[in-house]
Amino acid sequence: MYPLTKRLFDILFSGLLLVLFFWLLLLSWILAAIDTRTNGIFIQERVGQFGKLFTIYKLRTIQVGKHLDELQISTLGQFLRNYKLDELPQLLTVLKGEMSFVGPRPDIVGYYDVLEGDDRKILELKPGLTSLAALKYYNEDALLKKQAEPLTYNDEVLFPDKIKMNLDYYYHQSFCTDFKIIVTTLKFIFRRGKINSLIVLCV
Repeated sequence: MYPLTKRLFDILFSGLLLVLFFWLLLLSWILAAIDTRTNGIFIQERVGQFGKLFTIYKLRTIQVGKHLDELQISTLGQFLRNYKLDELPQLLTVLKGEMSFVGPRPDIVGYYDVLEGDDRKILELKPGLTSLAALKYYNEDALLKKQAEPLTYNDEVLFPDKIKMNLDYYYHQSFCTDFKIIVTTLKFIFRRGKINSLIVLCV
């Protein structure tokens, strides 16, 4: 019953949000395109449910300098990230059924798809827009930049903790749990957004 309820919620809620905020998605896309001097859309293959690859879409938030290795998040890009507006295109992916509102954040090949034993149960879940692990590591990029060996830190510290948290979600998933995570995510987005707005005003 829960999978059916979850899918029905995904369809109805993503459809409603797309209708209500299509103008915001369109505006954010135009601004992202102008800001990054690209088509404004970031496209990448990620590992989905049962290890099947799917295409994820996000609004671009990184500007490319004169040299291709000069990458930086723009002020607008940071704003889009703070309020998760860069994730708006993924509502279409949720509507298609390749993602859900709540579930492990989709990763690139070489992580979830190579899990073994009970850890592979995570692959039975649809990737999500949000999760408790995603909220815990919302500042993952900044955290990795502080490490002498970012890749090693990710593989030996961050990713194993994400596996543990997502596996815990697998064993305790329910509509009530999903609803609590969504509410927690919305509170987090607006609280973090207000904090960053104050920082910008004070600078």
